[in-house]
Order: sequence, then C-alpha cells, then structure tokens
Amino acid sequence: MRKLEFTVTPEFDNCPLLHFMKTELELSTYIIKHLRNTPQTVFINSTHWRVVDKVKAGDKLTLFIPEKTTPPPLWDVPIDIIFEDEDILIVNKPSGISSHPTRNHPNGTLCNAVANYLIKTQNEPAAGRAIGRLDKVTSGVMVFAKNSYAASKLNGNMNKIYNAIVWGTPESQGTIDAPIYRPDMGLTLRTVDPRGDYAITHWKTIEQFEDKAFVEVKTETGRTHQIRVHFDYIGHPLVGDELYDSPETEFLNHAALHCRQITITHPITLEEMTFVAPIPEDMKKELEKSGFSVDKQ
Repeated sequence: MRKLEFTVTPEFDNCPLLHFMKTELELSTYIIKHLRNTPQTVFINSTHWRVVDKVKAGDKLTLFIPEKTTPPPLWDVPIDIIFEDEDILIVNKPSGISSHPTRNHPNGTLCNAVANYLIKTQNEPAAGRAIGRLDKVTSGVMVFAKNSYAASKLNGNMNKIYNAIVWGTPESQGTIDAPIYRPDMGLTLRTVDPRGDYAITHWKTIEQFEDKAFVEVKTETGRTHQIRVHFDYIGHPLVGDELYDSPETEFLNHAALHCRQITITHPITLEEMTFVAPIPEDMKKELEKSGFSVDKQ
C-alpha cells in the first residue's frame, strides 16, 4: 500500500471527508470505493475515520491506498530507467517491443518487463500502470504510475515532444488537422478519412537535407499511428515506415519516430518535471549519413 498524507484546508472545515477527497484530492470513484471497502486505510489525526464523517480545518488525513491490480505475466529483461521514486517510473522504451500486452500477445511487452522489475525491487505484487502508450516501432520516454492514485492524477496530464525523420521537403512548420480512421478492424493500418476520430498534429522542421527532413512534432490528440498517418497524408511519410509505404533504409528498419521528451506534474509533489530520452543510435546514424550531428544540438 502507498501511504499518503494531507492536511484539510480551511474551505473544507466541517465538510464530510468524502467531499474533501473528491474535490481537493480529486480521488477517483474507483479509489474511494476501495478505501471504503478495505479496513484501516483512512485515518484523521491517527484515528480511523469514515468518509461520511466531517473534518476540521488543519486535520491530518492519512490514506493507505490499496492495490487491487493483478500483475501481467512477467518478462525478465532489463529496462532503461530514466527516473524512479515511490510513485512514478520513467522508462526509455526501445523500438521493436509493444507497450501493452494484448489477448493474443500477453507477454514480451514493456508492461511485462516493468511488472517484473517492480516485483523484484518491491518484493510485493505490482503491475505498473502505463500512462499513455507508444507504438511498437516508436522509441522514447514512457511514464508508469506505481499506484492507483498516481495513475489517476497523471492520466491526460502529459505533454510530449517527438522527433521524426520524414521524406521530402516539408514546410518549415505546420499543423495537420485530419481525422484518423481504421478501415479494417483486423489490421493495424490507419488512414485519414472523414469517418475517423478528430486528430491534430503540429510540427516544425529542425534540419532539411537533400531528400529528407528532421522534424519536431507535438500532438493535441493521441490517436494510434497519428504521427505516421498524418505525415504520410501530407506526402512526407516517416523514413523506414514500411506499413505506410516508406521502405527501410541502411540504418532504419522501422518508422523513424522517437518520443524525446515528456513533461508532467508530479502526482504527489505537484512539481513540474521534464524527462528526456536521447535519440536512438539507428536514427542518429541515419541523420549522420546526411551530415547532421544530433550530439551537437
């Protein structure tokens, strides 16, 4: 269990504890339900408290957040850890492994490897909740919450910056506003189609080469394959992305896409934190072939 401590603020004086938990702490209904159903998890000033009981300004609230998740199958492989504390684990995901298990592929994903790491280091069942995801071919920063409270605070509260290598000569900057659709539920392929989901991608060109460009990308939405589909749609597919008709190159046998940076607000300390993963070697070699050195940036 994760122990969390809070002080009741004056505006919640003489209010039910439940109101403070929902309004100030933004605890999810799921977490509150488990707190109510798990003995000895809610205390005011070291005394067991019910969520319907009223609190006073200055009261010290202690919560022991119960964990109800079942870890996935464990995959004993090393993971590249960027940062870790009691609540979050930041990992540099390599290209070539999926983020999440699926029914047909329950093991061999980053989530399986993270669960294995957490159980080994914490000596207790732990799943590790991936906040967001990256495509199998995409490398870079991924955020994992180590408890349900951290997960509830982090969901939807991340800013990502990607780097990609694309074919052709795109504009110096631009925005792609085009809905993304999955025409065949049996295939992973996506396309731009009016029947699809709203999707917006922004980019700026960092360096233009003879036949390709190194770009920085930000998204307002998180559709599957969004960056890959959008750049293919405007005629500048990602280098190495065979799924979207861009053949592999000497150094790249996958889409040249990397999540370089993620900024979050820490779920407990509320500190703004930024995490960076260096451009992977295969993308660096592809850029160096065109005379661009990532290390000098």
